[in-house]
Amino acid sequence: MTQYVLAFWNVENLFAPEGYPAREPWIAERLKNDLKGWTEDLFKTKVKQLGSIISQIGGAGPDLLGVCEVENRFVLETLADHLNDLLPARAYRVVHADSSKDQRGIDTAFIYDSKKLLINENEIFSHFVMRRTGTRDITQCTFITKGGRQLIALSNHWPSRSGGAVESAGFRMTAGETLGYWHQRIREEKGNDIAVIAFGDFNDDPSDASLRYHANSTRERDDVENSQSAMFYNLAWNYLRQPVVDSVGSARTIYGTLYFNGDANIFDQILVSRSLLTGSSGFKVREETAKVEAIAAMVSHSKNEGPIRFGLSKGDAVKNVNLGGFSDHFPVSVVVEEDDAIV
Repeated sequence: MTQYVLAFWNVENLFAPEGYPAREPWIAERLKNDLKGWTEDLFKTKVKQLGSIISQIGGAGPDLLGVCEVENRFVLETLADHLNDLLPARAYRVVHADSSKDQRGIDTAFIYDSKKLLINENEIFSHFVMRRTGTRDITQCTFITKGGRQLIALSNHWPSRSGGAVESAGFRMTAGETLGYWHQRIREEKGNDIAVIAFGDFNDDPSDASLRYHANSTRERDDVENSQSAMFYNLAWNYLRQPVVDSVGSARTIYGTLYFNGDANIFDQILVSRSLLTGSSGFKVREETAKVEAIAAMVSHSKNEGPIRFGLSKGDAVKNVNLGGFSDHFPVSVVVEEDDAIV
């Protein structure tokens, strides 16, 4: 069996330095206050902090990492290059489709190890999730293993709860419908046994309607295995609580992938198709491997907090940036095994 560590991380506001010349004028205007004082040194430190965590995912870095809240290809490639310096055995490359319609200019994307995975350049898509004020997107890519098997991954960043969870719920329901639609279309194009993984920051919990009814995901494994329709098994139900060690070496339990005002949420989730449960795709999720990658260095000692944030300068880097921080979300990961039989 060949093993793959598949992961996702909302890296929180990975923007190029203030005054970056390729930034669209309307985005530069919108972000001018947030990025005031966001220097090249701060950007490089942020990349270094992110790299220190990513390089530990799965013990030796992920084989495939979905990300969101990256501004553009420049920041993504800078991060991938840094990871290659940290992990010389890897050869990370990026998949990026610009989401120019997002109101903050942030994208979803992938970083993958080209020694283990290839991509089909003709099968990279952005699926836009429309809302009144801008969009969030879902990036889809077909990855191909050395064994010739296809794994289709979708990196998600659904509309936020800005304005209220209830008031904004419809936007995430639309995102769920979008994901569910494309899952069905993928099966129609590739066959019911195609391996599909959808991970991301869904800005909703696994129990919310957007995931359960609109994206058609569930915690009931038997329902997915026996279904003839496009259903997802939601692995996030397996990490609702997780014992961890925090940044000062103390044991604690976390109850989410992020904390807001003291409350935990499981916004970062991994959804897999039936074929990744049954093995009919040639891939199979290894049991009990889905988890929150709560690397000790980024776990707050406070029981009311989750990850230690890096922050943005917002005109006062001394006040608003924690150089020892990382992101407001934890990464999540799962191990998938591939049958070594020749296709």
